[in-house]
Amino acid sequence: MKRSVLGSILLLTLSSLVLTGCEQAQTTAKVNPPPIRKYAEATVIEGAVSNNTGIIKTGTLDVTDEKGHSITHAAVDNGHFNVEIPANTLLPILLTVTPEPAAEKLVAVVLYETINKYYINPTSTAIAAAAKSFGGYTRANLDRAAENTVHVPDSNKTSAGWRGDPTTQYGGWH
Repeated sequence: MKRSVLGSILLLTLSSLVLTGCEQAQTTAKVNPPPIRKYAEATVIEGAVSNNTGIIKTGTLDVTDEKGHSITHAAVDNGHFNVEIPANTLLPILLTVTPEPAAEKLVAVVLYETINKYYINPTSTAIAAAAKSFGGYTRANLDRAAENTVHVPDSNKTSAGWRGDPTTQYGGWH
């Protein structure tokens, strides 16, 4: 009888230790936040701007953070732009083109500091809007938005011809 009582006590003690260990593991587990991305040094971003009728010859490029705070701006000249992003600018940032004469604004999202060429067009604008509606400008949301934006002809419902990222950083075929 003493042996069975002693065995039961030992079993309960071991069980409580195991359960306590499990609880501690659950409470100490941390979710890894996404890495903070930023431009360590001033960087030039360049690219092209077009809409469904052709290149945007003139306009203004505004660079903002995702809350809409202005970072810098540049001119669009004959469909191209060059803009210097200041050092320590946190990502993501938005490149928003306002064409002249006034037309619908076009947007592209900059998510990585290592990519410096962007194509801003209606596709990049649709992808940016969809990613925002999914919860923000994250890689997962931008990928999902890009996949939902690419249209496959009815005659080809397979992924034949798919070449990876459908856009050059969510802004045009590469």
